[in-house]
Amino acid sequence: MTKPADCRSMNDIRSEIDRVDRALVALMAERQGYIERAAEIKAERGAVRDENRIEDVVAKVIVEAGRAGLDPSIAEPVWRLLIERSIAYEFKAFDAKANDPDKP
Repeated sequence: MTKPADCRSMNDIRSEIDRVDRALVALMAERQGYIERAAEIKAERGAVRDENRIEDVVAKVIVEAGRAGLDPSIAEPVWRLLIERSIAYEFKAFDAKANDPDKP
């Protein structure tokens, strides 16, 4: 794996950013799968949004960001947006399940 200091041109940097973006997309798709499963498991729509869990996730991300060298001013708002979009997606999946007579 190339390190930022190994890049000698903007093309090198852009290529590596594209590689990282592909990896992030794959991880986000994996995360989405867990969101979909959560919508299947949760029995009540009110359980989709859990404020305590949101703050727990954000706190863990901030700690991990510090360990990884990611500025918390980037990590926190990105994760808060990710969480909000994930919750919206989970509500959509939960409602689809609730409206599907073939789903248990």
